[in-house]
Amino acid sequence: MKSRKLSRKRQRATIVTAAAASVVAGAALLPNWSAGAASVNADPKVDAATKATFQRLADAVFTDRTDALVGDDGSKRKTSRFSGDVRLSSAQSRSEKSALTKLESRKARLAELGEKYRSANTTVSLDRTRVKGRNATVDVTETTTLAYDKATGTEPKTTGFEAHHTLTFKADRKGDWQLTGVQDTDDGVAVNQVEATTFVATPMTGDTTPPAATRAAITKPAPAKPKNFTASGYDYKAMAAYAAKYWKDYNPAYPNFNGEGAGGDCTNFVSQSLKAGGWKHVPGYVNDFHKWFGNADIQSDSFVGVNEFSWFALSSKRTTNLANVYQADVGDVIQMDFNKDGSKDHTMIVTYRSPQGVPYVSYHSTNTYNRSLASIIASYPNAAYYAYRT
Repeated sequence: MKSRKLSRKRQRATIVTAAAASVVAGAALLPNWSAGAASVNADPKVDAATKATFQRLADAVFTDRTDALVGDDGSKRKTSRFSGDVRLSSAQSRSEKSALTKLESRKARLAELGEKYRSANTTVSLDRTRVKGRNATVDVTETTTLAYDKATGTEPKTTGFEAHHTLTFKADRKGDWQLTGVQDTDDGVAVNQVEATTFVATPMTGDTTPPAATRAAITKPAPAKPKNFTASGYDYKAMAAYAAKYWKDYNPAYPNFNGEGAGGDCTNFVSQSLKAGGWKHVPGYVNDFHKWFGNADIQSDSFVGVNEFSWFALSSKRTTNLANVYQADVGDVIQMDFNKDGSKDHTMIVTYRSPQGVPYVSYHSTNTYNRSLASIIASYPNAAYYAYRT
């Protein structure tokens, strides 16, 4: 089968994150683990102790980012505990300060939307270390949980995500390692991600007359009319249950579209959740947006593509546009266009709605469960949003 070219932006876009190597957060010089070596000019060898130091510094960087959302005044920042032979260069110090300032602003926007986090926990595991001469590349997995402040009744008590990052280090002539770059490797939206992802899009191909989604307002309105959970015949609780089960542990019955060049797994995950709640396959050609199907062997573009999903959902009448994102309820779908260029970037499914009328969403890339819509809007206030009643 010939490979297909999707128009979804995650499949065809060049992604440039604001957390790439040019924006280095939490950079520090690590202790000279090779002290006493016969020659300071020899290329350093990374031993277990050095790897552990890499991991601890990564943990400190991402914990500081998370704590900035909870209300820490900076006195407890983990990166400040690296002292003595560990130094922050002036440039890296400015970068870290800038990142935390942006997250403090996000915390303020969250408060305006009525959301606060009571506490948080971030842990980082080291997945892989590659060394070439005096350069080291370290892959890590960040797992973060934030506790919602004053959650009551059936409201989610926590939100969490799992994110992957690549850190780059460079050793000086004495063997001291310096953190030189932090790059987010997921095509996703983490609550402590420093800035929104920037996309460079390519022109759409194929059918030029797909249905257009209507942009949804993001100002919280009066409480919306409750969703009729029986009118469509779909099982919305099953959709939410599927998302709860597979938001982090992927269903092996489907391919995983994360990774370089894979396009991102957000829409694939949402389609699986909708299928679990009763959406039926519409077989046909993979590039026909009027068709919708997906399994381990083959998937339609509409099953895995952000824009193609929107075209199928509207043209099939399986969804209708909502005028405001806060109208979304369990089983409904929300999409985002980060830079408002007309091509959507990200797909999420609502897995809970609070008594106060706030939807909570779950998604892949970055793997996230029950994140409030208020948090999404506070993080990306300039994005365009689209909401679909399923």
